[in-house]
Amino acid sequence: MIQIKFTLYFENEVLRKRPYLTKDMCVRIIGNPLKVERQEDDRFRFWGKVRELEDRIVRVVTLEDKITIHNAFLDGRFKL
Repeated sequence: MIQIKFTLYFENEVLRKRPYLTKDMCVRIIGNPLKVERQEDDRFRFWGKVRELEDRIVRVVTLEDKITIHNAFLDGRFKL
């Protein structure tokens, strides 16, 4: 089993600014995404539905290793 990691930015800023998000939600999205896409800076975007947030879509951004979570937020403009 892969051990998911978190950047200091995620720990100190993202979770503070977005208290409706949890680490568990983000880990579940990485494990079973609706879509994955590489960004220009070699980071990766993962999208997933979160039932605890009324099935809203959350985007999780990881570093290039795909296991270190750096950012996460609601994404109302997601299209499959």
